[in-house]
Amino acid sequence: MKGAITRQKTHTSVFFERRLDPFRRGILLEAIPQTARNPEISLATPHLNPLAQGELDAQRQVRVSSTPVELLMRRLLVTIAVAFTLVVISPQANAADAVLQNFPVGYGPIGLAFDGANIWVVNQNDRTVTKLRAIDGANQGTFRVGRTPLEAAYDGANIWVTNFLDDTVTKLRASDGAVLGTFPAGATPTGIAFDGTSLWIANQSANTVTKLRPSDGTIEATYNVGSNPVFVLFDGTNIWRTNSLSNNVTKLRPSDGTVLGTFNVGTGPEGIGFDGVHIWVSNNISNDLTQLLASDGTVLGTFPVGDGPQEIAFDGNNIWVPMESDNTVWRLHANDGRLHGQLRVGRSPQAILYDGQSMWVSDFDSNAVTKISRQP
Repeated sequence: MKGAITRQKTHTSVFFERRLDPFRRGILLEAIPQTARNPEISLATPHLNPLAQGELDAQRQVRVSSTPVELLMRRLLVTIAVAFTLVVISPQANAADAVLQNFPVGYGPIGLAFDGANIWVVNQNDRTVTKLRAIDGANQGTFRVGRTPLEAAYDGANIWVTNFLDDTVTKLRASDGAVLGTFPAGATPTGIAFDGTSLWIANQSANTVTKLRPSDGTIEATYNVGSNPVFVLFDGTNIWRTNSLSNNVTKLRPSDGTVLGTFNVGTGPEGIGFDGVHIWVSNNISNDLTQLLASDGTVLGTFPVGDGPQEIAFDGNNIWVPMESDNTVWRLHANDGRLHGQLRVGRSPQAILYDGQSMWVSDFDSNAVTKISRQP
C-alpha cells in the first residue's frame, strides 16, 4: 500500500504499459503479453556512471517510425544490441566519479521544481510538497496541497502545483511554503510551465491547455490541443505540449495560443525537453526519444532507450532521461543522441531536474529523491 493509491506490477507473464492513469500522471495500466515486452538490459553492477566522459560511448543509431509490428521487432533487436555494446563500469570507478545521495520525502514523489535554491518535490500519494535545500538536501518543510498533485512550476516568487483530481492548481509562497490560493484549472490538470508572464497548464481529459495569470490565478484563455496532453514546455519563445494518445506534440504561440504546428513523434509521448536548439520528446510506449528542430518541428531522429522513458532534463551538453521500469537514468549526447551512460537510481524514477550543479530524480516507489553530483 502506497498512501491511498496502489499499483500492481508483475514481471512474469505480463507487464503494464502506463496509459491514462490518473494516479500516475494520467496513465491507465494496460496488460501486454510478455512476448511483446522490451527485454530488460542486464546491469552487472549496482551503479553505472553517467558522469565519466567517454566511458559509455556506445553509438546509438537513428531510426524512423515504423508499423506497430516493426516497432516491436525493432525494440527487441535494439535492446539485444545495446546489451552487447554497453561497457560495464565497476562500482569503484562509479564511486570515484559521481556522488549519489538519497533523501526521503513524502509518499509517491513525482514532479519536481527548482526555485534557484531549493528543490520542490510533489508527493502524489499524501497530497503534499516537500522543500529540500539543493546544496545539501536538508528538509525545509512539507506543505499540504490538493488531491493527487502531479507537477510543479516556479514563477520567480511562487511554486504552483497541479491537483489532478481537484481540477485546480495550488499557489505556494516559495520563501515559506504558505498557501496563497487554490485556483480552478481545466479538467484533470497534469503538466505546468511558466513562460515569464503566464502559467500554462495541461488539462488531460479536456484535451486543452489553460493560460493562467500568476498574480491572481485568473484564467486568461483555454486552447485546444491534441488527445490526452501530459506535459508542457516553454522553449523561450513558444509553448510545446505532448499529446500522449495522438502521438504528437503541439507548438503554440504564447501571445494568443495560435497553433504553429503539430508534429508526429513516437508512441505515447510524455516527457519533453529543450537543449537550446532541439525539442526532445520521450515516447513511453515505443521506448525511444524523438529529436525535433524547435524552429520548424522537423524530426531529426528517433533514438531507442530503456523501458518506460519519463521526463527529460538538459545539463548543457547531454540529455538525461529516467526509465521507469528499468530503475535507471540514461544520458545521451544532445548533438547526435549517442548513449553516454546509465546510472542505477531508486524504484520507478519519474521526474528529473538539473539545478545547474546536480541532477535530481524523483523515485516514486522509493519515497525518495536521488541527487547525482560530480565527485569534488
